[in-house]
Amino acid sequence: MSALVIGLGNPGEEYAATRHNVGQMVVDELARRGAASLSVHKKTRTRTATVRLAGTPVVLGVPMSYMNISGGPVSSLAKYHSVDPTSVIVVHDELDLPFGTLRLKRGGGTGGHNGLKDVAKALDTPDYVRVRVGIGRPPGRMDPAAYVLKPFSSTERKELPLLIDDAADAVEAILGDGLESAQQRFHTRS
Repeated sequence: MSALVIGLGNPGEEYAATRHNVGQMVVDELARRGAASLSVHKKTRTRTATVRLAGTPVVLGVPMSYMNISGGPVSSLAKYHSVDPTSVIVVHDELDLPFGTLRLKRGGGTGGHNGLKDVAKALDTPDYVRVRVGIGRPPGRMDPAAYVLKPFSSTERKELPLLIDDAADAVEAILGDGLESAQQRFHTRS
């Protein structure tokens, strides 16, 4: 397999519509585009589907663990499919970007994102590709940990389908045209 696209989030219905699960929402959209549905892969503790996106065979994956311990399932899935860590694309929520903004990058720090820390540790490298989906900062003095576990606001929910669509387009652009070309295309939008 040439690429692995991971959507980070938390398992369970109570988290399905929260800001922390936007990565999973994007992977669900990619599965829909590939006419596939995610099914449980017990050996790796993930839900997966194999699809073709931008002419590339891709494994989509969603860890069945909580966000902060998603590294093990991501690493297991990469090893199972013989995908090099540098060919892993992780889609995740990003507090440090305004809602609706996308940023694409390879490697770098984790910005305090515990899911990314765990993935970097499990893959033994920070040099995987990240699709950072902006969810904005919490209002007032709200604890960021509480904010990411809340559902999107009614205003955000109206724009969320477009954001998910754009993030899925960004993943396909990375797969089809490469990271640098995708950055040029998506970073100029905001």
